[in-house]
Amino acid sequence: MAKDHKYAVTVEWTGNTGEGTRDYSGYGRQHVIRAGGKPDVPGSADPQFRGDPERWNPEDLLVASLSACHQLWYLHLCADADITVESYLDRAEGTLRLGDETNRFVDVVLRPHVSIREPHRIDDAVALHHEAHARCFIARSVAFEVRCEPVMAVATGQPTRPG
Repeated sequence: MAKDHKYAVTVEWTGNTGEGTRDYSGYGRQHVIRAGGKPDVPGSADPQFRGDPERWNPEDLLVASLSACHQLWYLHLCADADITVESYLDRAEGTLRLGDETNRFVDVVLRPHVSIREPHRIDDAVALHHEAHARCFIARSVAFEVRCEPVMAVATGQPTRPG
């Protein structure tokens, strides 16, 4: 039986410099994202779109959502498979293509560096990245490719790339 989950956020524009949007270059792109008693997220546009480089932009948040969703599924699956993850660090990167007719994200690459305790389980741990990707709600909801290029290590050993 299907079960819907709803997510409500409030996005409030705080960039009015006194003239509203009378002129494209005369207003700030600052905004605040709020959700149910959680800490506020200071947002803006990307600096290339006249935004504040010290604030989160929608593009950052999209890439972060994909990375976090994959990570949470991966940790869950490893726990279920009795694989002990000691550390997980992802340096994810998204490509937004501008200038053609699409003006859209064309891909996101996740690059998780994962350290596990069990050296004999490296292949199993790599396979769980594929399953995590297949289960990630966010990755299944976007209309562009999301790739995962994991780097695995044993907690006390040197990094190894999966074969």
